[in-house]
Amino acid sequence: MKSRSRTIGAGSVIGEGWQKFATFLTHAGRQQPGREGGFVNMPVERGSTVVFPTVEDMEAQGVHAYDHRLVYGAMGNPVQHRLEQVIAALEGGSHTQVVNSGLAACSVALLAFLKSGDHLLLPDSVYGPTRRFALGMLARFGVETGFYPPRADEATLRAHLRPNTAVVFAESPGSHTFEVQDVPRIARLAHGAGARLLLDNTWGIGAFQPFTHGVDVSIQALTKYPSGHADVILGSITVQRQEHWQALRRAAIELGACGAPDDCWLTLRGLKTLAVRLAQQARSAYELALWLESRPEVAHVRHPALPGCPGHEIWKRDFTDASGLFGVELVEGITQEAMVAMLNGLNLFSIGASWGGYESLVLPTSGGLTRHHEEGLPKGAAFRIQVGLEDVADLKADLARGLDGLSS
Repeated sequence: MKSRSRTIGAGSVIGEGWQKFATFLTHAGRQQPGREGGFVNMPVERGSTVVFPTVEDMEAQGVHAYDHRLVYGAMGNPVQHRLEQVIAALEGGSHTQVVNSGLAACSVALLAFLKSGDHLLLPDSVYGPTRRFALGMLARFGVETGFYPPRADEATLRAHLRPNTAVVFAESPGSHTFEVQDVPRIARLAHGAGARLLLDNTWGIGAFQPFTHGVDVSIQALTKYPSGHADVILGSITVQRQEHWQALRRAAIELGACGAPDDCWLTLRGLKTLAVRLAQQARSAYELALWLESRPEVAHVRHPALPGCPGHEIWKRDFTDASGLFGVELVEGITQEAMVAMLNGLNLFSIGASWGGYESLVLPTSGGLTRHHEEGLPKGAAFRIQVGLEDVADLKADLARGLDGLSS
């Protein structure tokens, strides 16, 4: 997919870059009807056993386990294969493996490229369950994990690399503290050390083209924006090089990682409206972030598209748009307890840990984050906002009532 123009900045509208993206998604993954017509959406095919007319036919089909072909239910199904084609094109890769969750996408990708005795380097802002998987299961398998500051300069990052570093992981921006990482620089240093770069690109879907910036493996929680309706758990792993696909696909087969047909179908359906949903959510989030910056109760708004946000210049250089997820840090003197009471009293924002759906959510991000480095941690009470499809004026009014209560 080609990069898209962007009109972003003070006083401008965010989300205009989604237009060509919308055309791609509207036509990608559709059923191709014959001359006599047919439904525009492909059907759901559910099954485990694939039967063949002869043993020879079964053996001949078995060699296609790496080719997105129907071999056995646990190796993929027709709607999963179609979804994989769409995600690969969306991410700018050659092959995608769909798995049963976003965390599974992180864990399967790490298992595919790590072995006992290897060193894994994670950003300190990494998704909490990914950190837990690395310090738990990977540690039991003999993989050592180190953590680097997400906005580390070249010298600092180089100092964290070791001779046995096999994988450097990135997540840009971090999903709680929103540090934008210099992915091209990280890629250059990782490759110079003989390591592969894996990126959790969930925030940047459609707005960040991973393989043009040196990424080897791009991970998506399809649970979020692609499905878009808070009713699917699914993940994807995309690669561009054939040797990476061989390693990834082998790991997926060995682990039995796949996507359920209904979840894949729902995600394909969600992708049709992804561009218009993201454009709306990005515009609303940007407007809400600008408004929150003006509130006296707010110390910092962590939205990469805001000029004052750390990492904004990298975001402006590398991204073509933004999403609807950002962070808010309150001024000194507002306690964690007072913030929690405010969040509990909101009417339009539900309290929940996910994001990317149609509904607006809030989640506390202070007091419970695990870090090896102090850099990036909020100094005061902080929370995360996922902006849904509600009218932004209504969202402002709801937050204004809560913030006014803090002031009083």
